[in-house]
Amino acid sequence: MRSVLRFFSISRVLIRYRLDSLILSTPLLKSFKPLLYLIPWHYFPVNKYTRGERIRLALEELGPIFIKFGQTLSTRRDLLPDDIGEELAKLQDKCPAFSSEQAKQIIEESLGSSTDNLFSSFDFEPLASASIAQVHSATTHGGDEIVIKVVRPNILKQIERDVALLYVLAGLISKHPDGRRLRPKEAVEEFEYIIINELNMMTEASNASLLGKNFATSDLLHVPRVYWDMCRENILVTERIYGTPISDISTLTEDGVDLKKLSENGVKIFFTQVFKHNFFHADMHPGNIFVGTDGQYIGVDFGIMGTLSDTDQYYLTENFLAFFNQDYKRVAEVHIESGWVPEGTKLVEFESAIRGVCEPIFEKPLKDISFGQVLLSLFKEARRFDIYIQPQLLLLDKTLLNIEGLGRTLYPELDLWTTAKPFLENIVKEKYNMKNTFEKLKTKAPEILKEMPELPSLAVSALKQLKNIDTLYTKQTKSIVNQLQDNAKKQTSAIFCGSLVILAGVLAINSLWIASSVSAILGLYYWAKSR
Repeated sequence: MRSVLRFFSISRVLIRYRLDSLILSTPLLKSFKPLLYLIPWHYFPVNKYTRGERIRLALEELGPIFIKFGQTLSTRRDLLPDDIGEELAKLQDKCPAFSSEQAKQIIEESLGSSTDNLFSSFDFEPLASASIAQVHSATTHGGDEIVIKVVRPNILKQIERDVALLYVLAGLISKHPDGRRLRPKEAVEEFEYIIINELNMMTEASNASLLGKNFATSDLLHVPRVYWDMCRENILVTERIYGTPISDISTLTEDGVDLKKLSENGVKIFFTQVFKHNFFHADMHPGNIFVGTDGQYIGVDFGIMGTLSDTDQYYLTENFLAFFNQDYKRVAEVHIESGWVPEGTKLVEFESAIRGVCEPIFEKPLKDISFGQVLLSLFKEARRFDIYIQPQLLLLDKTLLNIEGLGRTLYPELDLWTTAKPFLENIVKEKYNMKNTFEKLKTKAPEILKEMPELPSLAVSALKQLKNIDTLYTKQTKSIVNQLQDNAKKQTSAIFCGSLVILAGVLAINSLWIASSVSAILGLYYWAKSR
């Protein structure tokens, strides 16, 4: 019932901003568009806002989950009309702020003192406001400039309400054959875990700390310092950074930043995080990325970070390298080996399908690639080969979309393949060389040496267990045979008894028939004699 009420609430917001006509104009639903003429409010259009503003305002009113969706869309300006793309970009750091008094109260309650005592200065006006939290700047008594990220009050209830609705929709989608391939319930579970985890600022603090350590010796990415003594579950305090938003191309150009090198560094940062560190920033929309005066990337907002299992990381590495080498047979083999496609898939057919999707986009600059068409082709092949979405890779997919969107904005002429291939090959050589193998063995050596004295007893115990298993199997088999024999005997007895009953019944009927016949004959005999 709560989901039904929320559905009507969403419908009310869509109608208020006249987005019902926009939705019914999509290719999927355009056949229902004539229904609009039967709706009274259709004849009272809203002229106050543009199309893009109506979409943005509706998403803001609907809450954090819808804002997240808008933020993701905003990174793909190539798939959106300019007016909509410009408005959705405002969702990255210009969401409606909540009361500054509330923010100040949350900070004081969490840290146990007034802002006057905690800081030498505190900016009452928010520096930025996003879907999950808003940020205020301050200065410590030691003179450090900091920012304080405060989680929105009562946001958990809003998220739980909308996630419940997503589960209902996922259940409906999963009933459709094509919907099942998307694995909507698993996707919602993954999304729920991610967004709930994003509300914990202590988790974000640890994410920022680890990412900072990973890039401590690199000039590719700067991560703000975390002030651990002032961090709480609903408050994150980090150093204040100064930089140009990565989407502000005109300012970057005026500052003399090399956009080609900047875009190439973005690709390197992505591959380093995913394949070298196995810990990647999974919310890289333009509102979270800045550029310093020296051309260095500066990252903020580390609430959503991704990791991969060793198996997925290996198969992804193989996939990328095979793709960059245009070895589509290997791409097909890796998909089959990983279990991402069903068993029994014909390698030759699958290789041909992959070649048909990938070959047209290979070695083209970003500006000449229609990823919308690529996605449609991939979905078509997924349907043909019964491929299911891998929920554990959703964050990586989202990050890839963000990275590709950033690349289009910064330097549309970027040759992604030329930039990525040698860098990924170097990472693989570095990660899987003999030196690293020995290093791993050295790391594991104490654990192996610790267990070695126990190996003989463990081996004997294992052999005993195997013997016991054989004995157990023998006992179980004998028990099953005895049970089957007992059942057979009971069945035979039941059939025999049943047969006797049937025979007795037949004999009884025959006896009655014979007795009645004899009685009738004798009766006729005595009747004739008496006459």
